Amino acid sequence: MFAASSSPSAFSTPEKLTCSLQILRRRLVLDLSIAGGLGTTFGYLWWYGYHLPRVRARDNYYIKIEDERARAAGFK
Repeated sequence: MFAASSSPSAFSTPEKLTCSLQILRRRLVLDLSIAGGLGTTFGYLWWYGYHLPRVRARDNYYIKIEDERARAAGFK
């Protein structure tokens, strides 16, 4: 189907390969840095903006119920 070519222009030169790898490496580092930064940011937003307020509301609800039960039983 395809004829094997032995001409030097058919293959990448080491310089072109090195340049391409450097570009890919730079892009990979940039992508991983952005992903890590955004992941950390949104993790903090979820934890402090949603999770902790919901946990505090739940805990306050159960504390209120426990206080009502203790008052009804005469312990408080």
